[in-house]
Amino acid sequence: MKKNIQSELVKRILVIDGAMGTMIQRYQLDEKDYRGDRFATWSHDVKGNNDLLSLTRPDIIRDIHLEYLNAGADIIETNTFSAQVISLADYKMEELAYEINFESAKLAKEAIALYEKTNGNEYPKFVAGSIGPTNRTTSLSPDVNDPGYRAVTFDQLVDAYSTQVKGLIEGGSDLLLIETIFDTLNAKAALYAIQVVQEQLNTNLPIMISGTITDASGRTLSGQTVEAFLNSVAHVDLLSIGLNCALGAKEMRPYLEELSEKAPFFISAYPNAGLPNQFGEYDETPHAMGHQVKDFLVSGFLNIVGGCCGTTPDHIREIAALAKTVKPRVRPERDHLLHLSGLEAVTLRPESNFMNVGERTNVTGSRKFARLIAENQYEEALAIARDQVEGGAQAIDINMDEGMLDSEAAMVKFLNLIASEPDISKLPIMIDSSKFYVIEAGLKCTQGKSIVNSISLKEGEAAFIEHAKIIRRFGAAVIVMAFDEDGQADSYERRIQICERAYNILTEKVNFPPQDIIFDPNIFPVATGMEEHRRNALDFFDATEWIKKNLPYAKVSGGVSNVSFSFRGNDHVREAIHAAFLYHAIKRGMDMGIVNPGQLQVYDEINKELLERVEDVLLDRRDDATERLITYAEQIKGAGKKMERDEE
Repeated sequence: MKKNIQSELVKRILVIDGAMGTMIQRYQLDEKDYRGDRFATWSHDVKGNNDLLSLTRPDIIRDIHLEYLNAGADIIETNTFSAQVISLADYKMEELAYEINFESAKLAKEAIALYEKTNGNEYPKFVAGSIGPTNRTTSLSPDVNDPGYRAVTFDQLVDAYSTQVKGLIEGGSDLLLIETIFDTLNAKAALYAIQVVQEQLNTNLPIMISGTITDASGRTLSGQTVEAFLNSVAHVDLLSIGLNCALGAKEMRPYLEELSEKAPFFISAYPNAGLPNQFGEYDETPHAMGHQVKDFLVSGFLNIVGGCCGTTPDHIREIAALAKTVKPRVRPERDHLLHLSGLEAVTLRPESNFMNVGERTNVTGSRKFARLIAENQYEEALAIARDQVEGGAQAIDINMDEGMLDSEAAMVKFLNLIASEPDISKLPIMIDSSKFYVIEAGLKCTQGKSIVNSISLKEGEAAFIEHAKIIRRFGAAVIVMAFDEDGQADSYERRIQICERAYNILTEKVNFPPQDIIFDPNIFPVATGMEEHRRNALDFFDATEWIKKNLPYAKVSGGVSNVSFSFRGNDHVREAIHAAFLYHAIKRGMDMGIVNPGQLQVYDEINKELLERVEDVLLDRRDDATERLITYAEQIKGAGKKMERDEE
């Protein structure tokens, strides 16, 4: 009988096993037990390396698996929680990573075979390859004096996880479980590794993912809320998402309820046996834990349930009996909204109206920011980002493309520093560069769901697809410029032609979610005095409307300050142009824009004479519209809010 966990989860609640470490402790093993014959002369102490027991005491690990199977577990985890080179380095056993994972998966499969030989296989059992978080974090610095420092890089994690995943798959795992996530960027590295390895091996094992809420704040250790965590990992078609560890069932409930309401995947929960006592031990009895678990079973929150620290086969037996008495949660349909996240979630809904993306952390658009970065004054540069947040930005655009800068290094440093500033990193990040290697470096620093700005068909279809696939693997949304092999679109017809072509490539050849595609149909300056520029704004408005009607779920953005470029130095007129442009663009369907949020004027408060002349230009209502606006602009020069000066 072929195992299909998806079909089982529709029919019933599945039970995952309890704590491996708790059970190992019962054996009271010493250094000699851990070493076995093979590692008798190993140069480093190995006691505590529980994963090593799959090689030196496979009998114990097999017996623990069997105890959980006999208690009613449907899913058993491999003994590989820390079996990757980064954690194994503590024991100087990095070279054993593949072997431990391979043999651990084999052991779990053997245990299931032994169980089914005695009990039959009416209810299929599954091996989940356990992938833990490692003992290092990519989102947090271990040095309080150097918040930009990281003890491990994204690439190092991907390499480590790739070896582990390959061993788990080739050893016979039925599923892959990324668990006890305290840093979502670590989890994204694991997901990245899984996607790469599965592609290499031409396989497609279901993926479970389980985060850890560390305390009553309702956040992970790296600071994300539950919904932000969900948004960060939902780019993968997960089997399940859930929570484990850190909390007991009672404390976990509100966060589990939120996940259950919002996630389009199956939901798992395997809490600890209560909170630890003063000795770090877990006292909650099977009956007491069962009482707590029953609450979210009957509330319809779950599809998979089990136990983490402190739980034993007795706890699983109690939980398994309860699971048989209730129906599984029914998954909601996946929506077509743009879900983003920093430390907190941002969802762009139809009623959201418009998303402001702060533009001042861009070395090409802000001379002050460029100077601060060039002079290595990153604290002052962070203050500009903070000002954008306080001014009302809902995302922050970061660009380091300046000829005298090491753009990649500057992007990585700034993003790492932002991660240590919760008042800034709560927002999604827009990683902005014309150099794709800089974009990729930025994606490796952001634990949330970011936006890439931008890619285009400028270098041809092959490069476009390659870049889109990488972005998809990181889970970011993407801005697509109306630019192809023949240059930048400067007419309505060219705009819609390029956008339609890009949309079809992304959705049909890359499997890119259409709601994560954001088109920039090019905002060009108005009132330049050149006849061919008269329709610059109108063509953008018309293209925006066409995109929203013809390219389902796609979004529209643009760099708003470009439209007023002809009036540099006249802040009052620029503010009015921006406000009027946005008023009409939003009416036609524009979803977001890169702006200075502190410089946005209210449309209804624009001087009526100024507004008339601005709209004459934007809507191309008069042949002399440009001349009339220029004349009026000279009369009111010096008014308005102060824009950023080069050295302010």
